[in-house]
Amino acid sequence: MLFLWLVPLSRPAVFLFVVVVTAAGTWAAHEAERALGGKDPGAIVIDEVAGMALSVLTLPPTPGVLVAGFFLFRLFDIVKLYPANTLQRLRGGVGVMIDDLIAGLYALLLLTAVRAVVGWP
Repeated sequence: MLFLWLVPLSRPAVFLFVVVVTAAGTWAAHEAERALGGKDPGAIVIDEVAGMALSVLTLPPTPGVLVAGFFLFRLFDIVKLYPANTLQRLRGGVGVMIDDLIAGLYALLLLTAVRAVVGWP
């Protein structure tokens, strides 16, 4: 998510970005599912944008944080730990967005814990 590194954003701005992308993404994903047919078509990527941004929400946007956030987000998005694995079955845009937001939250929690224990990132 180079956007978060290239554009110097404050934490409130990143929070607003996550909220706006999540709200707009939920609506857009709902409409895209109807137009494209099927559940969570691969053409929908706004959920990844929201989840990745959430994964670094409260952390400094350094290259190390962004890379670690990206890899942890992708790991949790692939593994789909509870409740992501069940909530993704919800219909429409909420079902498309929720598993990625949970993956982003898990990545954020892990990065925050690592930062508290070892001081990195």
